[in-house]
Amino acid sequence: MEKLQLRNGLRVVLEKIPTCRSVSFGIWVKTGSRFENETSNGVSHFIEHMLFKGTERYDAKAIAEAFDAIGGNVNAFTSKEYTCYFAKVLDEHLPIAVDVLSDMFFNSKLDDGELAKEKNVILEEISMYEDTPDDTVHDLVTQAAYGSHPLAYPILGTEDTLEPMTAGDLRQYMKDHYTISNTVVAVAGNFDDSIVELLEKHFGSFQNDHVEHQAEVPQFHSEVLYQEKQTEQNHICLSLPGCSMSDPHLYAMVILNNVIGGGMSSRLFQEIREKRGLAYSVYSYHSSAADSGLFTVYIGTAPKQTKEVLDLTMEVLLDIARNGITEDELMKGKEQLKGSLILSLESTSSRMTRLGKNELMLGRHYTLDEMIERIEAVKMDDVNNMIDRMVAEPLAVAMVGVNAEAIKNFRRDYLVTNRV
Repeated sequence: MEKLQLRNGLRVVLEKIPTCRSVSFGIWVKTGSRFENETSNGVSHFIEHMLFKGTERYDAKAIAEAFDAIGGNVNAFTSKEYTCYFAKVLDEHLPIAVDVLSDMFFNSKLDDGELAKEKNVILEEISMYEDTPDDTVHDLVTQAAYGSHPLAYPILGTEDTLEPMTAGDLRQYMKDHYTISNTVVAVAGNFDDSIVELLEKHFGSFQNDHVEHQAEVPQFHSEVLYQEKQTEQNHICLSLPGCSMSDPHLYAMVILNNVIGGGMSSRLFQEIREKRGLAYSVYSYHSSAADSGLFTVYIGTAPKQTKEVLDLTMEVLLDIARNGITEDELMKGKEQLKGSLILSLESTSSRMTRLGKNELMLGRHYTLDEMIERIEAVKMDDVNNMIDRMVAEPLAVAMVGVNAEAIKNFRRDYLVTNRV
């Protein structure tokens, strides 16, 4: 891995992999729904869409045809804290990918007619999302955990925030957030030494360098949110505080998650699905932000089984809170984490993603050997420390479905008061 700066200060991270014939190229911007406000919510995702709608040189169809003609892929995504525009192409076509993506990045027209059409597309995307309760409940529990903090804002925005947005609003937001200090270019795959010259050619004129926006650290709330919807299942999420991206106990948290609900051998999966058949989908996950994190359990089950499933979930979590995990679970968790880490690095796109995200959010990079060493170094005391942190707060709870009685009577402080 090589890290350098262009003459204008733009950060570039490169990983040369001469044994493959592909190359992945990404432009990473430190902006997402977290950096929005109550009126601008959804603007980051809207900009991501609009950058594919045409420049002076390429209209929307020409952008698609440019990559189809070379057998490449181009796409983008917006998260709560960053936006990424990326392409994966054969190594010989890297100059085309850099040319088209950089033109989109700097010279998108943000045409009023295209903006109106794309606004409707995003409203349809929101409607589709709201028709999927097992997706909606995750946004709802984030609101229960973070309250009115911007980390709780939906990435897509809402109809009320999107409707009044103009091209001028998008341009102003880009001026404020699409800055040199907020941007990283990442490249992984087979390329030669001309890569720096190529990037200087297309990014060397980038001059926007406003002051980086500082984000407010969120406080964990322990609220209960319920959205009534006629569904066959109740969709439930329970959240507890987790780790930030830079937390030294992050790997302990990931191992703990794997034990609780991270796979088919996890305690929740075995107790609720395998032993009792009370749910098809039951799992847990951990999500990290720059300065905070959430551990979340999800269960989808029939309304008549909701109380029983919640009781079983709390039994599993209370056993963890009182007794921790076993040495065997710790060792298996380490192997599972190492395996998923190594397998995730077997493509140029995943390596590019790791480079861009680490540089943008952490400003540092660990080698594979260093990461494995950190995983191996996790001790039982580290896991117990994470358990202490998690159960120090009552749960944040969200449900989408019918009949809220099961969560109205739910003891959010159950783990806090019954642990000892």
